Amino acid sequence: MLLTSSTFGIRSAMALSLWLAATAGASAQTMAPAPEAATGRTAKTLGTAQRYMAAAANPLAAAAGREILRAGGSATDAAIAIQLVLNLVEPQSSGIGGGAFFVYWDEVGRQLTTLDGRETAPKAAKPERFLGADGKPMRFVDAVVGGRSVGVPGTVRLLEEAHKRWGKLPWAEVFAPAIRLAEEGFAISPRLNGLLAQEKSLGKDARAVAYFYEPDGKPKPVGAILKNPAFAATLRAIAGRGADAFYEGAIAEDIIATVTGHATNPGDITLDDLKAYKVEERAPLCGRYRAYTLCGMGPPSSGAVAVQQILGMLATKDIARVGAGAEAAHWFAEAGKLAFADRALYVGDPAFVSVPTNGLIDESYVRERAGLINPDKAMGKANAGTPPNKRAFLFAPSDGVENGTSHISVIDAAGNAVSMTTTIEDGFGSRLMTKGGFLLNNELTDFSFAPSEDGKPVANRVEPGKRPRSSMAPTIVFDAFGRLYAVTGSPGGSQIIGYVAKTLVALLDWKMDPQRAIDLANFGNRNGPTELEKSSEAEAWKAALEAKGHEVRLIEMTSGIQAIVKTPEGYLGGADGRREGVAIGD
Repeated sequence: MLLTSSTFGIRSAMALSLWLAATAGASAQTMAPAPEAATGRTAKTLGTAQRYMAAAANPLAAAAGREILRAGGSATDAAIAIQLVLNLVEPQSSGIGGGAFFVYWDEVGRQLTTLDGRETAPKAAKPERFLGADGKPMRFVDAVVGGRSVGVPGTVRLLEEAHKRWGKLPWAEVFAPAIRLAEEGFAISPRLNGLLAQEKSLGKDARAVAYFYEPDGKPKPVGAILKNPAFAATLRAIAGRGADAFYEGAIAEDIIATVTGHATNPGDITLDDLKAYKVEERAPLCGRYRAYTLCGMGPPSSGAVAVQQILGMLATKDIARVGAGAEAAHWFAEAGKLAFADRALYVGDPAFVSVPTNGLIDESYVRERAGLINPDKAMGKANAGTPPNKRAFLFAPSDGVENGTSHISVIDAAGNAVSMTTTIEDGFGSRLMTKGGFLLNNELTDFSFAPSEDGKPVANRVEPGKRPRSSMAPTIVFDAFGRLYAVTGSPGGSQIIGYVAKTLVALLDWKMDPQRAIDLANFGNRNGPTELEKSSEAEAWKAALEAKGHEVRLIEMTSGIQAIVKTPEGYLGGADGRREGVAIGD
């Protein structure tokens, strides 16, 4: 679901002004009064702060994070508050009905930790889950809408685990901003209004219709105040009893009833599935790029693997000298093809697949892969390589479909940092809303629909208890002395990999500030056509790339990057004008 303000049409400057007035104070530091007509983006100015900073996809969410930081909260406390508010103001992208990856830097302890809160398949799930009666993969929309696509949510258990380890304020206190907003109401933003206007399936869910739409079937307008007392009650229960209030009891029973009770496409999650959910601590995946160290989430996410592969290949080229343009886009595209070929074959849930993670980012292997790049000619479709430390591997390659997500970046007054990418998968997830006022994910459609190819099982096929492959790439960057340098990440499905790689090169090689790095046109390749962002400076590169043999597509590339960079003077923050994000602090 690649959507910008240009594709859903902000109806008038008056509508946007209404929303900005309603969010005044939260967004004034970084949001300009109107979108740029040529790009459909909202112009942003660089955020600055000296003590701490929070960056999120909506001004009200970022303001909640800053409120918690002002109260003496940690980066973890702020990230929790942001996530809970995003459930309200950006419900199409993330929430407690979904999952997330959490990358945490402990400044005093000098320790990096990554937590996997990815959704899991229920125990009843079978590899043929998304095959139709004819034995062929279902249409995506047919698989998504309803209970069949819903995975066991991990976000609430993840937030609790993170708070137990690194929270500073009381658990209940970090829920306060979201509870207040749910009860008092908030103004519907242009983006939410536009996405509701485009959405075809949400209108089939009675609870969602009552919440999001007018009696005539039109979405509630920009600036209208939306209240969610049901969600406030859900949050109060979790704030009082902890995550068990979500995974057991009335809330859990309602989730089960919503999933299994869908009239045409029911799912099979049970109370035992919810009770059994566990957050997994994974070893951080770190690699060198020039003088920097990049760290992120390992499998089941393919994000850090692919980003580090792409940048490792680019390290063989003087990208700083080349600068942003057609030549750099050629190298990005070719490196992207090679990384995505490996991703398709090797990456899955490490509890089910022996992923050769260290081999895939091995410097010698990545240099060998870079040697396949011809500076003057596109290679066509790439094949997977043979990384070192690969055990007997009997799987077939597969692509995956991924869409909506959100990203949170926070650095607190003590220098601790959180990079958290969070999702319910497609826009508005499974299009199922619970009595508790939140939408449920459709994360199981991140699995490969075809369980086998050419007689071989697919690494990312559906299996009971398995976590689907992801492209989320929450990233923390350290300088040559091991000091915290940057926190970044993006939504965007499988395009996340390219968005994050582009932003890192813009920050580290092209020495752009975070706002300029984010604003730079998106471009990349997922082992298919080379994609350039429509209505951006990248359009001018099309002819030169085609001359090298690239099949070029100009498309909407709606990233939602948030980035914070640490400097001797304080913090610089950027938020993606393709969405509604801001970076604010004190």
